[in-house]
Amino acid sequence: MSAEHYLNHPTFGLLYRVAQAGEGRDLYATLYAQRMFFLVTLQARGAQFEVLPLMDARHLAEQNLARSRRDGSESHAHWRQLFDQTFI
Repeated sequence: MSAEHYLNHPTFGLLYRVAQAGEGRDLYATLYAQRMFFLVTLQARGAQFEVLPLMDARHLAEQNLARSRRDGSESHAHWRQLFDQTFI
């Protein structure tokens, strides 16, 4: 099962990881509002935050969910639960 990941955004506070986005990027959402999404790229010098609209974030999370299901990943149930909590 995947561990929970959190980041601190300088303006919006605590973010939690919703899905992996590939290429060293992850999709994060604000912990409290849960309607602001960020595509985060972690770099040696820090993190780069890109704001994403809800539907784009949902699409990325759906791709991650489908990928974990195809791969037979043990963490599929975790990603499914996280997807349902975030988008449904």
